Amino acid sequence: MERYPITAAGHAALEAEFQRLQQVERPRIIQAIAEARSHGDLSENAEYHSAKEAQSHNEGRIAEIESMLQRAEVIDVAKLSGTTVKFGATVTLVDGDTEAEKAFQIVGDAEADVKSGRVSISSPTARALIGKKVGDTVEVNTPGGGKSYEIVKVDYI
Repeated sequence: MERYPITAAGHAALEAEFQRLQQVERPRIIQAIAEARSHGDLSENAEYHSAKEAQSHNEGRIAEIESMLQRAEVIDVAKLSGTTVKFGATVTLVDGDTEAEKAFQIVGDAEADVKSGRVSISSPTARALIGKKVGDTVEVNTPGGGKSYEIVKVDYI
């Protein structure tokens, strides 16, 4: 079974979603199915089919999260330190073209959210940064073309 890294915060968020799906969504969907069944003919009952589809989606997500939680290797970023970029690091970069500063944390695939400043360890940007230090320049191949960044800060918070 392949293990994958995840931050403690990402693991807690997955567990919270897992509990919500099991303890809130599952009973709500079961109730919706029972109510739709009481309306009679199931072959032409859109509410019933919609509720069954929601149940299928919910159960699939529960299974997916359960698998992720079993394979997760939780890494406490607060216990990490150093000057080299590795999993969990919050990296501040300066764009070589625009001189704009960007900061983001390198996290596991399940918790990545670029808009929130978290990029996946398997992303091209994170792969290019791993093992580098402050002052290093990295070239990242993106869908929009190559980008050049200089690492100006590495934190573990």
